[in-house]
Amino acid sequence: MGFLSSDHKVVYVLVLGILVLNSFTTEFGTNAQPLAQNEVKALEAISSKLKNFNWPSSENFCQVRNVNLTSTTTDAPTRNVSCDCNSTVCSITGIQLKSLNFTGVLPAEFGELTNLRILDLTHNYINGSIPTSFAQLPLVNLSLLGNRISGVPPEIGDISSLEELILEDNLLKGPLPESLGNLSNLRRLLLSGNNFTDAIPKTFGNLKNLSDFRIDGSRILGKIPDFVGNWINLTKLYMQGTDMEGPIPSSISQLTNLEELMISDLKGSSIGFPDLKNLTKLKYLVLRNCLINSSFPDDIGELKNLKRLDLSFNNISGQIPVESLDLDFMFLNNNSLSGQVPKWVLNSKKNLDISYNNFSGSPTISCADESVNMVSSHSSPGDSFWCLKKGLPCPRKAQNYELFINCGGPSITFMGKEYEADSNRGGFSQFSSPSYKWAYSSTGVFTGKQETSYLAESSGSLNVTGPDFYQTARLSPLSLKYYGLCLRKGSYKVKLYFAEIMFSDDQTFSSLGRRIFDVSIQGKLYLKDFNIMDKAKVAGNGTFKEFDVSVEGSTLEIHLYWAGKGTTAIPERPVYGPLISAISVEPNFDVSRGLSAGAIAGIVLASCVLLVLALAALRTKGYLGGKDLEDNELRGLDLQTGHFTLRQIKAATSNFDPANKIGEGGFGPVYKGELSDGALIAVKQLSSKSKQGSREFVTEIGMISAVLHPNLVRLYGCCIEGNQLLLIYEYMENNSLARALFGHEEHKLHLDWPTRKKICLGIARGLAYLHEESRLKIVHRDIKATNVLLDRDLNAKISDFGLAKLDEEENTHISTRIAGTIGYMAPEYAMRGYLTDKADVYSFGVVALEIVSGKSNTSYRPKDEFVFLLDWAYVLQEQGNLLDLVDPSLGSSYSSEEAMRMLNLALLCTNPSPTLRPSMSSVISMLDGKIAVQAPIIKRSETNPDARFRAFEKRSEDSQTHISSSSQDSRSHMRRGISMEDGPWIDSSISLPSKDDT
Repeated sequence: MGFLSSDHKVVYVLVLGILVLNSFTTEFGTNAQPLAQNEVKALEAISSKLKNFNWPSSENFCQVRNVNLTSTTTDAPTRNVSCDCNSTVCSITGIQLKSLNFTGVLPAEFGELTNLRILDLTHNYINGSIPTSFAQLPLVNLSLLGNRISGVPPEIGDISSLEELILEDNLLKGPLPESLGNLSNLRRLLLSGNNFTDAIPKTFGNLKNLSDFRIDGSRILGKIPDFVGNWINLTKLYMQGTDMEGPIPSSISQLTNLEELMISDLKGSSIGFPDLKNLTKLKYLVLRNCLINSSFPDDIGELKNLKRLDLSFNNISGQIPVESLDLDFMFLNNNSLSGQVPKWVLNSKKNLDISYNNFSGSPTISCADESVNMVSSHSSPGDSFWCLKKGLPCPRKAQNYELFINCGGPSITFMGKEYEADSNRGGFSQFSSPSYKWAYSSTGVFTGKQETSYLAESSGSLNVTGPDFYQTARLSPLSLKYYGLCLRKGSYKVKLYFAEIMFSDDQTFSSLGRRIFDVSIQGKLYLKDFNIMDKAKVAGNGTFKEFDVSVEGSTLEIHLYWAGKGTTAIPERPVYGPLISAISVEPNFDVSRGLSAGAIAGIVLASCVLLVLALAALRTKGYLGGKDLEDNELRGLDLQTGHFTLRQIKAATSNFDPANKIGEGGFGPVYKGELSDGALIAVKQLSSKSKQGSREFVTEIGMISAVLHPNLVRLYGCCIEGNQLLLIYEYMENNSLARALFGHEEHKLHLDWPTRKKICLGIARGLAYLHEESRLKIVHRDIKATNVLLDRDLNAKISDFGLAKLDEEENTHISTRIAGTIGYMAPEYAMRGYLTDKADVYSFGVVALEIVSGKSNTSYRPKDEFVFLLDWAYVLQEQGNLLDLVDPSLGSSYSSEEAMRMLNLALLCTNPSPTLRPSMSSVISMLDGKIAVQAPIIKRSETNPDARFRAFEKRSEDSQTHISSSSQDSRSHMRRGISMEDGPWIDSSISLPSKDDT
């Protein structure tokens, strides 16, 4: 909405506070005309009736001194007024007073500003009805969005000049005024977020100039009127969450200018899919929960401008088109789609949700795919991942009997119970299973602001009462499901905790929001149109709802769903949809509490592993014949992965063709493969020569199958046949960080500064998850550039984790064999076998140094006296020249502030003392600039006398000599022009004897 100009000179006036200035100025004379006396008196009356208004009402009101002001379309506080002046007098033509929290009844005296064409009072705290005096004004734009307006008089239909009427998010109720149909010049009519009732008046069919009509959330009855076909200029039509019935009228096909069509939650009987093939300008198509019972429309692919498609919660059958739909968001969840999932869906990096359908086949997509949500999407059991199967069956014996989640926040303890962290920021089309005990599935994109966070945190100004878990929350724009996994059969007490932390608790427009959603448990609707504020009475107050629920299978499903109701633009657009603070699930039946569930699970897992190892050892020595016993024992492990046959893997890798070899790990080669459905995979073939192959195999799949995170390489499944031990991972298109940074020119990637920072953050987030968020506290032990892989979008993912862990009491793990890589190992681990998560922090610091410098820590030696790049970094820090380390290939295209932060952080992480190194969660905050980095100056001259470092340096040299013979093949390849950087990359992890071994 802009201010209109006339044939007269237009001037703009400062009313209060800070002004929004144009980038240019216009000179005015000093002999400004006075404001008409009747308007001066009107301003005085308005100022007296609206608190905090303070108008400078005088005849000099329209005087301007060398300033030209413009209107603003932002939600920031705005004070703008426009005047028209002739040769003798001035008159006010426009008032824009947004987000200023004026209170009081809407003054009728605005009607005495007889030339007022624009009145924008968006986001205040004004109440009352629209005065009938407005009918005599030549208004073109009237916006009262986000107030407490409670009535619209019939006289509003007399403002024939009106083009925009914005009444969203108020307290309007009752039938829509029929007189609005008289506004033949109306272009925008926004009525969402109110409580209108009855049918849309037939007079609205006269609004042939409408381009934008919205009525979300009102209890409008009747069928969608056929006369919407008269609105041929319409570009936006929103009818979400009303009480209207289908069908969608065929006349909608006449709206060929339509760009956004959003209809949801229709009542009545099932309907067919509307004919939309003529709506070629459509960008957003939402027909959610509209009782559509038909096959998937063949002509959707003809809508070439379509970017968002939401047909969720219908009964649409058939198959998804084989040809790719060029969409940014596609939500087809909760339908009856069948057949195999097309390759373009499985390989998509866009946000797609096809959960809760009836697909067949055994796709190789991970349960924790970042972009494609396929939870409970397959009807045939087959060899699908557990999360793809209907009902999410437990992949092992159901032993869980309680559950505590801090939704959207960190791990906390309340009433002696640990509420697990739920801090994954994903939400567009996300399924995440942070532990064996629970998972969540989130669907939807916020209309108006895609980058809106799916985690909420209370502002400092809000007084939040109750436990700490009320300080944070998870929210969703559409559908949010939480699952309790592997629960014993029986009755449970389910408590859902809520606190409204996105609205304020004062008399401002931010307190006027209404969040309304439905809550179902185990498919039964328990709360319809639930409003947190109705129960809690005030924002920030914690409240809970309690239910007794029966679990007959092994999975508990809690579903929160937004049905289009409530406000959507308070305190800003968009804030709506389900919000939940915490969940607790406790049994109503007696449970033996001799050992904790974690202890029991640990004993069972340890027993399985020991049994397998013992049987393998006996078989190796000849005491047990046959390979089937080993196969059966390995198959007996209950893992959250898929199972592949050897025939599948041989076909995918062309019988392990050397041409498909992409790497060499510590336990054997890695091959690229392509499955029959076109999905690309990486196959790690465990070496049969390794005496510890079976043990490490069991350890790795046992760990990795339970650890899912966007910055960890995902394990798709395993293959156990004969003497073949295979792990199947997601394929990483851009190989390793080492090749990207240090490879030959034809393989190196140009990583700009934002990408390097993103990679560094990705590694940090993956490690933070392993150390602090995963149920299994894992220490990687071998963080290095070759163990950081890059996907198609250059997102960093850590590979080869799961080799060591800290138990739940965080006892330090003392290893008798040192597994790691020279140049990346922390001193205390290399020298003493003393392992904590701070060993990974040290390695991360080395990798961060490599990312900034573009140089390898182990191969770059600027001078003979420096063994590693890290030594040189210490010297440059001492000299104050740390930025000399920045990769010259970046030129000047980087942030020196961010580079210094990352370099100082790298040195902080590589502090010789493990206790002085930060945690990985602190590292993330430092990388984000939320907390300062204070890296100590570590003088190399001071560390040299330290016996630990002299010995460590000597051991480094000895180790390099020790492994030189095993590196001959690599050097011979180098002489033939095939370097390690060319791929396959050679894993340089070695085992060094500890003091106890010597």
